[in-house]
Amino acid sequence: MSRRDYLLRKLLLSLITVFVVVLINFVLFRVLPGDPVRAVIGRNVRITPETQQTLREQFGLDKPVFPDQFINTLGQWATGNLGISWSLRKPVSEILGAKLGNTLLLIGLGQFFAIILGVALGLIAGWKRKTAIDLGALLFSLIAWAIPTFWLGIILLALGSTWFGLPTGGIVSPENVGKPLYTVLPDLARHLILPTFTLTILYMGEYMLIMRSSILEVLSEDYILTAKAKGLSHWQVLWRHALKNAMLPIVTIIALNLGFTVSGAIYIETVFSYDGLGRLFQTALNKQDYPLLQGAFLLLAFSVIIANMLADVLYTYLDPRVRAN
Repeated sequence: MSRRDYLLRKLLLSLITVFVVVLINFVLFRVLPGDPVRAVIGRNVRITPETQQTLREQFGLDKPVFPDQFINTLGQWATGNLGISWSLRKPVSEILGAKLGNTLLLIGLGQFFAIILGVALGLIAGWKRKTAIDLGALLFSLIAWAIPTFWLGIILLALGSTWFGLPTGGIVSPENVGKPLYTVLPDLARHLILPTFTLTILYMGEYMLIMRSSILEVLSEDYILTAKAKGLSHWQVLWRHALKNAMLPIVTIIALNLGFTVSGAIYIETVFSYDGLGRLFQTALNKQDYPLLQGAFLLLAFSVIIANMLADVLYTYLDPRVRAN
């Protein structure tokens, strides 16, 4: 299959996925139990039935779900308008944009260190299989992958704040809120240490296990034996022949993780009181804020789809079976 045909097929599948996601995203929040109007104004607030009807008309909830609400929602999304948050009374796109930068900073740092360390250690463990290095790396990766996120976050929060005096929450100290970014970089870095370290440990174990399994499978292939017979050194065999093919499953899992983690590591952001998308999603769900929830899950879905498309593009360079004409 040529590279062009491969990418066109993947693009068509992505477009179909987008349509399905949009449909599910719309229907999902219409079947949730509870009254969204009552959730927005508060359960203990008394209002007249006429006022409730006015709010329903304002939110567009007085119209039939299909086709009126569905068509109106699609029209808004097509123009980039994600609606107005019912609970915060602000445009959803503005709210998501304000939190997205914080989450991308945390996720970017955590994933960067997890990928570098996980792939490197998994590669070494697979190359040195059945040695003390391999057993130690395997034990660490299994423990790191199995640890509950919130538990690890709480433990690191307690140890980091007690032993090293690191901040226990927030993005910057209260006295630095609102100041230009370049003036608070040291304070920002101190607040990022613990949540970034937590995220790195959690994903590093997964990358180590997958990389170790992948490199062991590749090293058993006949072309590796041929490369060794040619007199190539261990590192030449590993770098020129084994690593490229072993990276295929790693690219897939990295793409999936990057897509999903754009939504924010909810547990990590909650434990460390980090002002990102994760905490925003949790707040929107508690308040049954349909427009904000729809925008948040739409952002998550598109992140996963785009990440998978990037993985497919990388496949055309890593996988020799996908070649250009």
